[in-house]
Amino acid sequence: MKKPSMTQRRALAAISAALMLSVSGRAALAQQDAEPVRIGMIYAKQGPGASIGEYLQRGSTLAVEQAGRKVLGRPIELVWLDEPNPQVSQQNMQRLIDENKVVAVVGGNYSSSALAMMSVANREKIPLILTGAAASEITGKNCNRYTFRTQATVPVQMRGLMPFVSQIGKKVYFLTASYAFGQDILRSGRGLLKEVGATEVGVDEVPVNTADYSSYILKIRQARPDVIVGGLVGGDFSNYLKQANEMGMKDRARFAAIAVTDTDFWDVGPAASTGIYVKPWYYNDPTNTAAEKKMVADFEKKYNQPPSDKTWSGWIGMRALLESIEAAKSTDAKAIVTALEKWKNTDGDIPAFFREWDHQLVRPAVIVRVKKQITDKWDFFDVVKKTSDSEAETLKAFGTKDEIGCAMPPL
Repeated sequence: MKKPSMTQRRALAAISAALMLSVSGRAALAQQDAEPVRIGMIYAKQGPGASIGEYLQRGSTLAVEQAGRKVLGRPIELVWLDEPNPQVSQQNMQRLIDENKVVAVVGGNYSSSALAMMSVANREKIPLILTGAAASEITGKNCNRYTFRTQATVPVQMRGLMPFVSQIGKKVYFLTASYAFGQDILRSGRGLLKEVGATEVGVDEVPVNTADYSSYILKIRQARPDVIVGGLVGGDFSNYLKQANEMGMKDRARFAAIAVTDTDFWDVGPAASTGIYVKPWYYNDPTNTAAEKKMVADFEKKYNQPPSDKTWSGWIGMRALLESIEAAKSTDAKAIVTALEKWKNTDGDIPAFFREWDHQLVRPAVIVRVKKQITDKWDFFDVVKKTSDSEAETLKAFGTKDEIGCAMPPL
Protein backbone atom coordinates (compact mmCIF):
# COMPACT_ATOMS: atom_id res chain seq x y z
CA MET A 1 0.00 0.00 0.00
CA LYS A 2 1.34 3.38 -1.04
CA LYS A 3 2.14 5.70 1.87
CA PRO A 4 0.46 9.15 1.80
CA SER A 5 2.65 11.93 0.61
CA MET A 6 3.83 14.76 2.86
CA THR A 7 1.17 17.04 1.36
CA GLN A 8 -1.53 14.48 2.03
CA ARG A 9 -0.32 13.93 5.61
CA ARG A 10 -0.44 17.68 6.23
CA ALA A 11 -3.96 17.87 4.79
CA LEU A 12 -5.11 14.99 7.00
CA ALA A 13 -3.54 16.64 10.04
CA ALA A 14 -5.30 19.92 9.24
CA ILE A 15 -8.65 18.14 8.86
CA SER A 16 -8.09 16.31 12.15
CA ALA A 17 -7.19 19.55 13.92
CA ALA A 18 -10.26 21.27 12.49
CA LEU A 19 -12.50 18.42 13.67
CA MET A 20 -10.97 18.56 17.15
CA LEU A 21 -11.44 22.33 17.23
CA SER A 22 -15.05 21.96 16.14
CA VAL A 23 -15.73 19.36 18.83
CA SER A 24 -14.05 21.43 21.53
CA GLY A 25 -15.91 24.52 20.33
CA ARG A 26 -19.24 22.74 20.59
CA ALA A 27 -18.27 21.49 24.02
CA ALA A 28 -17.37 25.01 25.09
CA LEU A 29 -20.69 26.32 23.79
CA ALA A 30 -22.55 23.53 25.59
CA GLN A 31 -20.68 24.35 28.79
CA GLN A 32 -21.53 28.04 28.37
CA ASP A 33 -25.21 27.17 27.86
CA ALA A 34 -25.16 25.19 31.11
CA GLU A 35 -23.33 27.93 33.05
CA PRO A 36 -25.73 29.84 35.33
CA VAL A 37 -26.49 33.50 34.80
CA ARG A 38 -25.47 35.14 38.08
CA ILE A 39 -27.45 38.16 39.28
CA GLY A 40 -26.58 40.08 42.43
CA MET A 41 -28.97 41.51 45.02
CA ILE A 42 -27.97 44.11 47.62
CA TYR A 43 -30.69 44.42 50.25
CA ALA A 44 -30.48 45.11 53.99
CA LYS A 45 -30.17 42.08 56.27
CA GLN A 46 -29.76 44.05 59.53
CA GLY A 47 -30.61 47.39 61.12
CA PRO A 48 -33.83 49.46 60.71
CA GLY A 49 -34.18 48.42 57.07
CA ALA A 50 -33.90 44.65 57.61
CA SER A 51 -37.63 44.04 57.18
CA ILE A 52 -37.66 46.18 54.04
CA GLY A 53 -34.67 44.26 52.68
CA GLU A 54 -36.39 40.94 53.28
CA TYR A 55 -39.48 41.93 51.28
CA LEU A 56 -37.40 43.43 48.47
CA GLN A 57 -35.44 40.17 48.25
CA ARG A 58 -38.63 38.11 48.29
CA GLY A 59 -40.04 40.15 45.43
CA SER A 60 -36.91 39.80 43.32
CA THR A 61 -36.73 36.08 44.01
CA LEU A 62 -40.41 35.63 43.13
CA ALA A 63 -39.81 37.25 39.73
CA VAL A 64 -37.08 34.68 39.10
CA GLU A 65 -39.38 31.85 40.17
CA GLN A 66 -42.16 33.11 37.89
CA ALA A 67 -39.63 33.07 35.02
CA GLY A 68 -38.99 29.38 35.66
CA ARG A 69 -35.61 30.16 37.28
CA LYS A 70 -34.10 30.53 33.81
CA VAL A 71 -33.11 33.28 31.40
CA LEU A 72 -31.82 32.64 27.85
CA GLY A 73 -32.42 28.98 28.62
CA ARG A 74 -29.76 29.04 31.36
CA PRO A 75 -30.32 28.62 35.10
CA ILE A 76 -30.35 31.81 37.20
CA GLU A 77 -28.16 31.99 40.29
CA LEU A 78 -28.99 34.78 42.77
CA VAL A 79 -26.39 36.14 45.20
CA TRP A 80 -27.75 38.27 48.07
CA LEU A 81 -25.38 40.57 49.99
CA ASP A 82 -26.10 43.10 52.75
CA GLU A 83 -26.81 46.86 52.61
CA PRO A 84 -25.86 48.02 56.15
CA ASN A 85 -24.31 51.38 55.19
CA PRO A 86 -22.92 53.18 52.10
CA GLN A 87 -19.33 51.94 52.51
CA VAL A 88 -20.18 48.25 52.92
CA SER A 89 -22.84 48.44 50.20
CA GLN A 90 -20.22 49.81 47.82
CA GLN A 91 -17.78 47.06 48.81
CA ASN A 92 -20.47 44.41 48.33
CA MET A 93 -21.26 45.79 44.88
CA GLN A 94 -17.58 45.40 43.95
CA ARG A 95 -17.48 41.93 45.48
CA LEU A 96 -20.46 40.75 43.42
CA ILE A 97 -18.66 41.87 40.28
CA ASP A 98 -15.16 40.62 41.11
CA GLU A 99 -15.90 37.39 42.98
CA ASN A 100 -19.34 36.30 41.84
CA LYS A 101 -19.06 37.50 38.23
CA VAL A 102 -22.64 38.79 38.15
CA VAL A 103 -24.09 40.17 34.91
CA ALA A 104 -26.24 42.75 36.77
CA VAL A 105 -27.31 43.85 40.26
CA VAL A 106 -30.77 44.63 41.65
CA GLY A 107 -31.05 46.40 45.00
CA GLY A 108 -30.38 49.57 46.92
CA ASN A 109 -33.12 50.75 49.29
CA TYR A 110 -31.24 53.54 51.04
CA SER A 111 -30.40 56.55 48.86
CA SER A 112 -27.01 56.97 50.52
CA SER A 113 -26.08 53.36 49.74
CA ALA A 114 -27.52 53.61 46.25
CA LEU A 115 -25.34 56.61 45.42
CA ALA A 116 -22.26 54.65 46.55
CA MET A 117 -23.26 51.54 44.59
CA MET A 118 -23.99 53.36 41.35
CA SER A 119 -20.46 54.76 41.18
CA VAL A 120 -19.19 51.15 41.04
CA ALA A 121 -21.78 50.23 38.42
CA ASN A 122 -20.60 53.09 36.23
CA ARG A 123 -16.90 52.34 36.70
CA GLU A 124 -17.22 48.59 36.15
CA LYS A 125 -19.92 48.92 33.47
CA ILE A 126 -22.39 46.57 35.15
CA PRO A 127 -26.18 47.26 35.00
CA LEU A 128 -27.68 48.26 38.35
CA ILE A 129 -31.44 48.56 38.98
CA LEU A 130 -32.18 50.48 42.19
CA THR A 131 -35.50 49.33 43.66
CA GLY A 132 -35.99 51.53 46.72
CA ALA A 133 -33.88 54.68 46.73
CA ALA A 134 -35.77 57.93 46.03
CA ALA A 135 -33.21 60.77 46.28
CA SER A 136 -33.53 62.98 43.19
CA GLU A 137 -29.79 63.13 42.39
CA ILE A 138 -29.76 59.40 41.53
CA THR A 139 -31.45 60.10 38.21
CA GLY A 140 -30.48 63.78 38.33
CA LYS A 141 -27.01 65.23 38.60
CA ASN A 142 -25.44 61.85 39.54
CA CYS A 143 -27.12 59.83 36.79
CA ASN A 144 -25.10 57.36 34.76
CA ARG A 145 -25.69 55.01 31.84
CA TYR A 146 -25.52 51.81 33.88
CA THR A 147 -27.96 52.79 36.66
CA PHE A 148 -31.77 52.51 36.51
CA ARG A 149 -34.31 53.30 39.24
CA THR A 150 -37.87 52.01 39.92
CA GLN A 151 -38.85 54.30 42.82
CA ALA A 152 -40.30 57.70 41.93
CA THR A 153 -38.10 60.61 42.95
CA VAL A 154 -38.78 62.55 46.13
CA PRO A 155 -39.93 65.71 44.27
CA VAL A 156 -42.44 63.69 42.19
CA GLN A 157 -43.90 62.03 45.28
CA MET A 158 -43.97 65.26 47.27
CA ARG A 159 -45.93 66.99 44.51
CA GLY A 160 -48.54 64.26 44.90
CA LEU A 161 -48.59 64.46 48.70
CA MET A 162 -48.52 68.19 49.55
CA PRO A 163 -52.02 69.09 48.27
CA PHE A 164 -53.42 66.50 50.71
CA VAL A 165 -51.19 67.90 53.48
CA SER A 166 -52.79 71.33 53.06
CA GLN A 167 -56.25 69.74 53.26
CA ILE A 168 -55.37 68.43 56.73
CA GLY A 169 -54.05 71.79 57.95
CA LYS A 170 -51.83 74.76 57.15
CA LYS A 171 -49.17 74.45 59.87
CA VAL A 172 -46.46 71.94 58.92
CA TYR A 173 -43.67 70.39 61.00
CA PHE A 174 -40.92 68.52 59.13
CA LEU A 175 -39.44 65.38 60.75
CA THR A 176 -36.90 63.84 58.37
CA ALA A 177 -33.90 61.49 58.36
CA SER A 178 -30.53 63.26 58.27
CA TYR A 179 -29.25 61.80 54.99
CA ALA A 180 -29.92 62.28 51.27
CA PHE A 181 -33.50 60.96 51.29
CA GLY A 182 -34.66 63.05 54.26
CA GLN A 183 -32.83 66.16 53.07
CA ASP A 184 -34.53 65.82 49.69
CA ILE A 185 -37.95 65.63 51.38
CA LEU A 186 -37.23 68.74 53.44
CA ARG A 187 -36.04 70.70 50.40
CA SER A 188 -38.97 69.59 48.21
CA GLY A 189 -41.58 70.09 50.94
CA ARG A 190 -40.39 73.59 51.74
CA GLY A 191 -40.44 74.45 48.05
CA LEU A 192 -44.14 73.50 47.84
CA LEU A 193 -45.41 75.19 51.02
CA LYS A 194 -46.35 78.49 49.39
CA GLU A 195 -48.02 76.71 46.46
CA VAL A 196 -50.38 74.79 48.78
CA GLY A 197 -50.90 77.69 51.19
CA ALA A 198 -49.08 76.16 54.18
CA THR A 199 -46.36 77.41 56.55
CA GLU A 200 -43.50 75.73 58.42
CA VAL A 201 -43.71 75.76 62.23
CA GLY A 202 -40.73 73.50 63.01
CA VAL A 203 -38.16 71.06 61.71
CA ASP A 204 -35.95 68.24 63.00
CA GLU A 205 -33.44 66.17 61.05
CA VAL A 206 -33.07 62.85 62.86
CA PRO A 207 -30.03 60.51 62.80
CA VAL A 208 -30.60 57.01 61.36
CA ASN A 209 -31.16 54.30 64.02
CA THR A 210 -32.77 56.69 66.52
CA ALA A 211 -34.46 54.62 69.21
CA ASP A 212 -35.94 57.36 71.44
CA TYR A 213 -38.16 59.99 69.83
CA SER A 214 -39.56 61.48 73.03
CA SER A 215 -37.54 64.73 72.80
CA TYR A 216 -38.67 65.25 69.20
CA ILE A 217 -42.30 64.51 70.09
CA LEU A 218 -42.19 67.06 72.93
CA LYS A 219 -40.89 69.70 70.50
CA ILE A 220 -43.66 68.85 68.06
CA ARG A 221 -46.27 69.11 70.82
CA GLN A 222 -44.97 72.56 71.75
CA ALA A 223 -45.03 73.75 68.10
CA ARG A 224 -48.67 72.61 67.69
CA PRO A 225 -48.61 71.72 63.98
CA ASP A 226 -51.67 70.54 62.07
CA VAL A 227 -49.63 67.96 60.20
CA ILE A 228 -46.18 66.37 60.39
CA VAL A 229 -44.45 65.79 57.06
CA GLY A 230 -42.10 62.89 57.65
CA GLY A 231 -39.12 61.27 56.03
CA LEU A 232 -38.17 58.40 58.35
CA VAL A 233 -37.37 54.88 57.14
CA GLY A 234 -38.18 51.37 58.34
CA GLY A 235 -37.65 50.75 62.04
CA ASP A 236 -37.06 54.46 62.68
CA PHE A 237 -40.54 55.29 61.36
CA SER A 238 -42.10 52.44 63.35
CA ASN A 239 -40.40 53.68 66.53
CA TYR A 240 -41.78 57.17 65.99
CA LEU A 241 -45.37 56.00 65.41
CA LYS A 242 -45.33 53.77 68.50
CA GLN A 243 -43.93 56.48 70.77
CA ALA A 244 -46.18 59.23 69.36
CA ASN A 245 -49.18 57.04 70.14
CA GLU A 246 -47.91 56.32 73.67
CA MET A 247 -47.44 60.06 74.28
CA GLY A 248 -50.96 60.93 73.08
CA MET A 249 -49.89 62.56 69.80
CA LYS A 250 -51.50 60.19 67.30
CA ASP A 251 -54.59 62.37 66.72
CA ARG A 252 -53.15 65.75 67.72
CA ALA A 253 -51.03 66.06 64.57
CA ARG A 254 -51.68 63.91 61.51
CA PHE A 255 -48.69 62.31 59.80
CA ALA A 256 -48.01 62.52 56.06
CA ALA A 257 -45.06 60.97 54.23
CA ILE A 258 -43.76 59.37 51.05
CA ALA A 259 -42.03 56.08 50.23
CA VAL A 260 -43.34 54.32 53.35
CA THR A 261 -43.74 50.57 53.32
CA ASP A 262 -46.48 48.27 54.60
CA THR A 263 -44.14 46.54 57.04
CA ASP A 264 -43.80 49.81 58.99
CA PHE A 265 -47.51 49.63 59.80
CA TRP A 266 -47.71 45.87 60.25
CA ASP A 267 -45.00 46.33 62.87
CA VAL A 268 -46.74 49.06 64.90
CA GLY A 269 -50.25 47.64 64.55
CA PRO A 270 -53.65 49.35 64.10
CA ALA A 271 -53.61 51.31 67.39
CA ALA A 272 -50.60 53.46 66.46
CA SER A 273 -51.11 53.68 62.68
CA THR A 274 -52.33 56.98 61.27
CA GLY A 275 -51.83 59.35 58.36
CA ILE A 276 -51.82 59.75 54.60
CA TYR A 277 -49.01 58.50 52.36
CA VAL A 278 -47.63 58.17 48.84
CA LYS A 279 -46.58 54.60 48.02
CA PRO A 280 -45.34 53.06 44.77
CA TRP A 281 -47.94 50.30 44.95
CA TYR A 282 -50.50 48.65 47.23
CA TYR A 283 -51.45 44.98 47.17
CA ASN A 284 -55.18 45.66 47.67
CA ASP A 285 -55.47 48.39 45.03
CA PRO A 286 -58.43 47.40 42.80
CA THR A 287 -56.67 48.89 39.75
CA ASN A 288 -53.69 46.50 39.97
CA THR A 289 -52.85 44.72 36.72
CA ALA A 290 -53.43 41.02 36.05
CA ALA A 291 -49.68 40.35 36.42
CA GLU A 292 -49.62 42.19 39.75
CA LYS A 293 -52.65 40.25 40.98
CA LYS A 294 -50.90 37.00 40.03
CA MET A 295 -47.81 38.14 41.90
CA VAL A 296 -50.00 38.79 44.97
CA ALA A 297 -51.58 35.33 44.67
CA ASP A 298 -48.19 33.61 44.21
CA PHE A 299 -46.73 35.49 47.17
CA GLU A 300 -49.69 34.69 49.44
CA LYS A 301 -49.46 31.03 48.48
CA LYS A 302 -45.77 30.94 49.38
CA TYR A 303 -45.73 33.12 52.53
CA ASN A 304 -49.34 33.00 53.84
CA GLN A 305 -49.60 36.79 53.79
CA PRO A 306 -49.86 39.55 51.18
CA PRO A 307 -46.81 41.26 49.68
CA SER A 308 -45.68 44.72 50.73
CA ASP A 309 -45.01 47.55 48.30
CA LYS A 310 -41.30 46.71 48.65
CA THR A 311 -42.09 43.23 47.37
CA TRP A 312 -43.51 44.87 44.25
CA SER A 313 -40.40 47.07 43.86
CA GLY A 314 -38.07 44.07 44.06
CA TRP A 315 -40.33 42.12 41.72
CA ILE A 316 -40.68 44.77 39.01
CA GLY A 317 -36.95 45.55 39.06
CA MET A 318 -35.99 41.90 38.58
CA ARG A 319 -38.79 41.33 36.05
CA ALA A 320 -37.57 44.27 33.95
CA LEU A 321 -34.01 42.93 34.08
CA LEU A 322 -34.93 39.37 33.05
CA GLU A 323 -37.20 40.55 30.23
CA SER A 324 -34.43 42.86 29.01
CA ILE A 325 -31.83 40.07 29.02
CA GLU A 326 -34.23 37.96 26.97
CA ALA A 327 -34.85 40.86 24.57
CA ALA A 328 -31.10 41.47 24.21
CA LYS A 329 -30.48 37.73 23.68
CA SER A 330 -27.25 38.36 25.57
CA THR A 331 -25.72 38.90 29.00
CA ASP A 332 -23.42 41.58 27.62
CA ALA A 333 -23.72 44.67 29.82
CA LYS A 334 -24.16 47.16 26.98
CA ALA A 335 -26.78 44.97 25.33
CA ILE A 336 -28.72 44.73 28.62
CA VAL A 337 -28.58 48.51 29.14
CA THR A 338 -29.85 49.12 25.61
CA ALA A 339 -32.71 46.64 26.15
CA LEU A 340 -33.65 48.22 29.50
CA GLU A 341 -33.86 51.60 27.79
CA LYS A 342 -36.39 50.06 25.37
CA TRP A 343 -38.28 48.02 27.99
CA LYS A 344 -41.93 48.91 28.40
CA ASN A 345 -44.61 47.40 30.62
CA THR A 346 -48.03 47.74 29.01
CA ASP A 347 -50.03 45.63 31.48
CA GLY A 348 -52.00 48.60 32.83
CA ASP A 349 -53.89 51.55 31.41
CA ILE A 350 -50.79 53.75 31.72
CA PRO A 351 -47.57 52.10 30.44
CA ALA A 352 -44.48 52.00 32.66
CA PHE A 353 -41.00 52.43 31.20
CA PHE A 354 -37.47 53.57 31.97
CA ARG A 355 -37.03 57.02 30.47
CA GLU A 356 -34.08 56.75 28.09
CA TRP A 357 -32.37 60.00 29.04
CA ASP A 358 -32.31 59.53 32.84
CA HIS A 359 -33.30 55.85 33.41
CA GLN A 360 -36.14 56.78 35.79
CA LEU A 361 -39.12 54.40 35.82
CA VAL A 362 -42.09 56.55 34.83
CA ARG A 363 -45.44 55.45 36.25
CA PRO A 364 -48.05 56.82 38.68
CA ALA A 365 -47.74 56.18 42.42
CA VAL A 366 -50.73 55.59 44.70
CA ILE A 367 -52.00 57.82 47.51
CA VAL A 368 -53.38 55.90 50.50
CA ARG A 369 -54.93 56.83 53.84
CA VAL A 370 -54.91 54.68 57.00
CA LYS A 371 -58.40 53.26 57.52
CA LYS A 372 -60.51 54.67 60.34
CA GLN A 373 -61.33 51.11 61.39
CA ILE A 374 -58.68 48.47 60.65
CA THR A 375 -60.30 45.05 60.78
CA ASP A 376 -57.80 43.02 58.77
CA LYS A 377 -54.35 41.92 59.93
CA TRP A 378 -52.73 43.23 56.73
CA ASP A 379 -55.07 45.67 54.99
CA PHE A 380 -54.42 49.03 56.69
CA PHE A 381 -55.18 51.46 53.85
CA ASP A 382 -57.91 52.93 51.72
CA VAL A 383 -56.71 53.86 48.25
CA VAL A 384 -57.44 57.57 47.67
CA LYS A 385 -56.23 57.97 44.08
CA LYS A 386 -53.29 57.63 41.72
CA THR A 387 -50.85 60.55 41.55
CA SER A 388 -51.75 60.99 37.86
CA ASP A 389 -54.51 59.77 35.56
CA SER A 390 -52.87 59.72 32.13
CA GLU A 391 -49.52 59.09 30.45
CA ALA A 392 -49.16 62.78 29.57
CA GLU A 393 -49.88 63.83 33.16
CA THR A 394 -47.42 61.24 34.47
CA LEU A 395 -44.64 62.45 32.16
CA LYS A 396 -45.26 66.04 33.23
CA ALA A 397 -45.08 65.07 36.91
CA PHE A 398 -41.67 63.45 36.42
CA GLY A 399 -40.17 66.65 35.01
CA THR A 400 -38.25 67.78 31.95
CA LYS A 401 -34.57 67.36 31.11
CA ASP A 402 -33.84 70.90 32.27
CA GLU A 403 -35.67 70.33 35.56
CA ILE A 404 -34.01 66.95 36.26
CA GLY A 405 -30.43 67.94 35.41
CA CYS A 406 -29.24 64.56 34.12
CA ALA A 407 -26.48 64.72 31.50
CA MET A 408 -26.30 61.05 30.50
CA PRO A 409 -23.02 60.12 28.76
CA PRO A 410 -23.15 57.65 25.83
CA LEU A 411 -22.41 53.94 26.32
